[in-house]
Amino acid sequence: MSFYCGIDWAEAHHDVAVVDDTGKVIARARISTDAVGFAELLDLLTQAGDTAQDPIPVAIETDHGLLVAALRATDRPIYPINPLSASRYRARRQVSGAKSDAMDAVMLADILRTDAAAHRPLPADTELAQAIRVLARAQQDAVWERQRLGNQVRGLCKDFYPAALDAFADLARGARGGSGLARRDARTVLAAAPTPARVAKLTRAQLRKLLTRAGRRRNVGDDVERLYAVFRAQGRLRQPQLVEDAMGLQLAALLRQFDAACAAAEDLAEAATTHFERHPDAKTIASFPGLGALAGARVLAEIGDDRTRFADARGLKAYAGSAPITRASGRKEIILHRHIKNKRLAAAGQIWALASLRASPGARRHFDRRRAKGDWNHQAQRHLFNKFLGLLHHCLQTGQLYDEHVAFPPPLAAAA
Repeated sequence: MSFYCGIDWAEAHHDVAVVDDTGKVIARARISTDAVGFAELLDLLTQAGDTAQDPIPVAIETDHGLLVAALRATDRPIYPINPLSASRYRARRQVSGAKSDAMDAVMLADILRTDAAAHRPLPADTELAQAIRVLARAQQDAVWERQRLGNQVRGLCKDFYPAALDAFADLARGARGGSGLARRDARTVLAAAPTPARVAKLTRAQLRKLLTRAGRRRNVGDDVERLYAVFRAQGRLRQPQLVEDAMGLQLAALLRQFDAACAAAEDLAEAATTHFERHPDAKTIASFPGLGALAGARVLAEIGDDRTRFADARGLKAYAGSAPITRASGRKEIILHRHIKNKRLAAAGQIWALASLRASPGARRHFDRRRAKGDWNHQAQRHLFNKFLGLLHHCLQTGQLYDEHVAFPPPLAAAA
């Protein structure tokens, strides 16, 4: 007889239930969230028939946290159940709408008993791959936070400080990864002079000192003259003085948050790339056009290094949301792109596809061919990302590096 365990986790406690092949509850308990509670969980599973050779699988509505890490160390199958799926199962079991943590634990165990094949077990990724996932996701979150705060800074400057936009908004990406207002020199100058009145009083020497403090070494003299002219230009609209001062205080406070987000994105990017370069799959992933160390770390973070996770390339493409779905009913059939997907991997795929257009002639031909067939820009990018994922799955499974001529045969070779 087989047994199945369901855990309804919470911040204060966890409810556990074990059912047998018939769905009968043979054990249940409420455990604490500390090491003592985990020991109680292991004792309960052992009494239910858990062994090292035949561990009882566990269903839980999360794929991270200390409890999942401890369960992973026991080498048992762990099934992270999507909360949306769990709610659908709950409606099937209890049409009245009744709900309790103990009932949810039984329901999760029953999901494994009846539909384990329909759910994906937690992949057996290495510790290095898990560390890369933590760092790459944190860096991606920091970038999104940096973009959100940057938009707020830009919107505020537009309302009272348009000279800042003229001076910095169009600057190219700097050595430390920022562009426009996210550049370190832009943030340094705005922090020192957060209002048009104060920035107009900066001398050339003060501007040079601020740019040097921000790490600028090249073309400092030219930028000093340009900034000096922009900040002292006449004819700009101004807010009333008291309002301008208040908005300057708001900008100074916002810049402190913006600085923290920019620093976090830079530090986490360095850590993520350092860990990525240590991984055995880094050489294969980085061999693809458009995938640098940071983008490669984001891809590896989401697909992991468990070779059994995706049975074929189709599974990986569906997971990334690059493969289309078909909705057919009667004589009506439409093809749509996926909305349910790993959004982090899909975001990395957009960067990958765009960067590959300049790095790979074959990718550019493929993209142009799709556009000529009527695809919109995003559709063509998604199709290119879909092709790259199929190639990546093959290369990781076989240990090969990316080959441009195999991936995108030259037109003459293809015709022959």
